[in-house]
Amino acid sequence: MPAIAQSKMTLPLAREVQAAVEGQRALAAYLSTHVETQHIQILDASSQAHQIELPTSALRLLLDILAELSDGNAVKVVPVHAELTTQEAADMLNVSRPHLVKLLEDGQLAFHRTGKHRRVRFADLMAFKERRDKASQDAMEALAQQAQELGMGYE
Repeated sequence: MPAIAQSKMTLPLAREVQAAVEGQRALAAYLSTHVETQHIQILDASSQAHQIELPTSALRLLLDILAELSDGNAVKVVPVHAELTTQEAADMLNVSRPHLVKLLEDGQLAFHRTGKHRRVRFADLMAFKERRDKASQDAMEALAQQAQELGMGYE
């Protein structure tokens, strides 16, 4: 499994954000969820229309991409089977690379070695992130419950 190809991530420009907002609205309005493929029309540089058949799942993914772009976020598509370097994985978790390496060495996150380099499967990273986020949410709910029981004014 190859590592993710490096590409420069840039935030969308204002006109791209606006196009994403409009595109998201239009696509959501016409996206049929009951068929496996959809036909869309694309205009080339000379305004000639071309019909393209795409899987509905790809259009749903495009809708998700447009939603992120319309919020001003940069987007990167990563195949589920992809392998990440420790730096890429750390960036996705928003932690330092040394902290990520500690998680790997402590067995909290699965990895394998390619030569002397550690690699993390994207699917394993997302499963870890989901577990971490759930534990964080559970802790917040427990603290809120405790604050209510102690009458700390958070009613």
